[in-house]
Amino acid sequence: MAKIDIEMLSAAVNGETLTRDDPGYEEACAVWNARATGRPAAVVRCQSAVDVQAVVDLAAREGLLLSVKGGGHAYAANTVAQGGLLIDLTPLKEVTVDVERQTARVGAGVKWRGLDEATQAHGLATTGATVSTVGVSGFTLGGGTGYLVRRHGLAIDNLLSAEVVTADGRIVRASTDENEDLFWAIRGGGGNFGVVTNFQFQLHEVGPRVLAGQIMHHFEDAGELLRIYRDYMVNAPETVQVYPFILRVPPIDDFPEALHGKLALDFVVFHLDPDGEVDLRPLTEAGEPFFSFVGPQPYTEVQQSFDAGLPAGQRYASRAHYLDNLSDAAIETITTHAPDLVGPFSVAYLEPLGGAAGRVEPTATAFPHRDADHGFHILAGWSEPEQDEEVQAWADRFHKAMAFHATGGVYVNLLGQGEAQRVTDAYGDNYQRLAELKAKWDPHNLFKVNHNIQPAT
Repeated sequence: MAKIDIEMLSAAVNGETLTRDDPGYEEACAVWNARATGRPAAVVRCQSAVDVQAVVDLAAREGLLLSVKGGGHAYAANTVAQGGLLIDLTPLKEVTVDVERQTARVGAGVKWRGLDEATQAHGLATTGATVSTVGVSGFTLGGGTGYLVRRHGLAIDNLLSAEVVTADGRIVRASTDENEDLFWAIRGGGGNFGVVTNFQFQLHEVGPRVLAGQIMHHFEDAGELLRIYRDYMVNAPETVQVYPFILRVPPIDDFPEALHGKLALDFVVFHLDPDGEVDLRPLTEAGEPFFSFVGPQPYTEVQQSFDAGLPAGQRYASRAHYLDNLSDAAIETITTHAPDLVGPFSVAYLEPLGGAAGRVEPTATAFPHRDADHGFHILAGWSEPEQDEEVQAWADRFHKAMAFHATGGVYVNLLGQGEAQRVTDAYGDNYQRLAELKAKWDPHNLFKVNHNIQPAT
């Protein structure tokens, strides 16, 4: 690999250029998952699309390995490559809300907390991550699910346009009427087709207060309760979203001390109507929960409620599936394997889909999983490297067992380390078109530090 001329690079950009000996280098390289170990030869903290353009030009011309950091929250810990150049988009934090048109322009370095706070100042929001420290960029480019997905679709269904720096160094706009094929590809195809520096989203009237909370049950009742939940979701309003979580009761005062560390089933419930308690009664009145609080809350607080349970700097592993339906057999597999859960931040959860997201044709965007009934995610979290083998083995066993109930597809944003072979599963019948567009927009695979789509030959 060619040696990087740091002086020339610094002169070509307005943003700060950092190498290993510079203050701020480690911070610029830091990502959420502590299993990430990559350290680039140089980091450019880009201030504009023009800065990104200069770095892309240099990397292409000199044959340098190029990686791109937006929010740095990738489960696969592949955001920052070893060696080469890192484009750090975190300085691009501008959010501009057009209240009249109900749209927002969002810089690629913005995290969901920042976007939610800017849009909620006007009673508006778009489908966003349920952890507010997740970056808007990677979340959106992979598809983007959250509390609003059944009512307003995926994040990509609300994407109106994007500013993209392409592999040949151009700054282009992608939308339904400009570079349409590129726009199709970036709606689910990840960072394979260029560096998106700015997004324009459709917003919707949301909040500022919604109905939300948790209903926690003893795990021995999980089988019966998951069947109640499954039947309830068939006719639940699209304004309702429910995440059944399996976790160990955290050691905080809200929960009985005798239950700390015990396995539990936690229904995380959400309703766009703050007065919609009656719609949630089939869940709030089911079983005998040991903790239940559901009430009106600010939407921004709901969007931040998972943050403490998934702190940065821990070690994380991800395994996921899509399910055609939540069958009795699938529920039995979940209740059989969940008790082996290890890791203080480990959870397994279900995400009901359908609604607005399911009414989009699978070929309308690069994201193909429109007919899936549920997503299923095993998210293992722990602190000590000595536990790596034990925790990963539990996640893999659980994942393998659930494969019998799965569609074979997977959400690209949930791919974990060691799952490069599943990229084709993430795109299904859309993969061939993506490979052909990769050959058009990035024929030399400059953008390969990601869940990579190989250019068609």
